[in-house]
Amino acid sequence: MTHKHPHSKPEAPKPAAEPDLPAVDPAHAVPEDVPPPAAAPAAAAEPQPSPEEILKDRLLRLQADFENYRKRMDREKKDWIAFANEKLVLELLPVLDHFELGLADGAKNGAPAAFIEGFQLICNQLRAALEKAGVQPIDAEGAAFDPHVHEAITHLPSADVPADHVVAQTRRGYKLGDKLLRAAQVVVSSGPAD
Repeated sequence: MTHKHPHSKPEAPKPAAEPDLPAVDPAHAVPEDVPPPAAAPAAAAEPQPSPEEILKDRLLRLQADFENYRKRMDREKKDWIAFANEKLVLELLPVLDHFELGLADGAKNGAPAAFIEGFQLICNQLRAALEKAGVQPIDAEGAAFDPHVHEAITHLPSADVPADHVVAQTRRGYKLGDKLLRAAQVVVSSGPAD
């Protein structure tokens, strides 16, 4: 173990190892006093746009941005209206269901004709208002079962209705445009009884 004298000079740090550089051919060596070649000015190749052209370009971009903004606002407005209509229609569908059930029950139980006629007028008016808003009923009875628009609540054997077809509809389904609002609840035939 060596002891250093307190007045001795500290050791100089060792130089870092130089990275491996490729060998340079002395015939092709570049003298150190020659500056590197200057890059050709790129600006000289392309003419600078005039202030009018710059302003015209900015105007065209602003017009395009505004047109995109206007289209986006129109689309969002339509989406909000459709959402509001959908919500209102979903609230009104049970009312229409109860009108239809009341009419069917009134006809079965011998309600006065004037009563049934009045209810029928109100029901027709409600249906017309919903159709005007774009609501379309899904009539399922006798149709082939479609899981995209029908909700099967049970299967029953039927000699009259082929297998995988709707025997009866227990609750009507509705669409708003192309969108399904409510699937029709149906009873599906399992074919003839064995």
